[in-house]
Amino acid sequence: MKTLPGRRTRLLAVTIATAGLVLVAAGCSSNGSGGSGGATVKGVHVVKAGQLTTCTHLPYPPFQSEIDGKVQGFDVSLIDIVAKNLGVKQQIVDTPFENFKTGAFLNSGQCDLAAAGMTITPERKKNVDFSDPYFEATQAVLVDRSSGINSLADVKAKGKKLGAQAQTTGEDYAKSKGYDPVSFESSDAVLNGLRTGQVQAVVIDYPVVQGWLKDKANADKFKIVDNLKTGEQYGFTVKKGNKALLDAINKALKDAKADGTYKKIYEKWIGPYDASVASPAAS
Repeated sequence: MKTLPGRRTRLLAVTIATAGLVLVAAGCSSNGSGGSGGATVKGVHVVKAGQLTTCTHLPYPPFQSEIDGKVQGFDVSLIDIVAKNLGVKQQIVDTPFENFKTGAFLNSGQCDLAAAGMTITPERKKNVDFSDPYFEATQAVLVDRSSGINSLADVKAKGKKLGAQAQTTGEDYAKSKGYDPVSFESSDAVLNGLRTGQVQAVVIDYPVVQGWLKDKANADKFKIVDNLKTGEQYGFTVKKGNKALLDAINKALKDAKADGTYKKIYEKWIGPYDASVASPAAS
């Protein structure tokens, strides 16, 4: 997953206004260990009373991006379910992606969880606890139609430049195959790099490319030449040992898949429902 023009490097809290999301103040009790703003709701400690604080990295459509002044997306919709179950509102905090690897903002008590289209890896598991996987991802190679590139191998063979989002598994994959990709801070910056000719090809999560190609101008100019099955699965993260919140997230995911809510969210943000991608086996 995710340096870079247009990227906000300061913390930005954006409250997500979600229909049907009701704050149940009576269900909250103060918790001294969580600080003056902390609380416990239905057995789950939250860092700020009345809300479930989510760290993310913007933009990363279709998982999270600002649309019509609100942060929306696939991940946002899923965590809205967790918040609703707890009787609180979700609030988004925009943070640098590198902090997701270390769990820095979880450990400092700035966020309850992280949701950022983040791949589950053994290295990351050392610093954070992952939820059950909620999405199976592949990496796509997107190129300018006029570049003459027909595969990832062509990028190197034809001496073209490859781009990737910094600190992501896509960048890691490219480096593992002997490429030296140009790093961009955000997915928007990756697309802009391709659009302006800074690079002639990019490797990035396939669902992100799907979102780009919904725009006819992008579809006319760019094409997918490779879909790389890297065995990646996305998970949400919590601070090490935060079992109560992890259980709440996993229950919300399980219930949403069972009652059809997950499918509706998937079709809204990703596209035609693919059960094998939507319900991956635990990594």
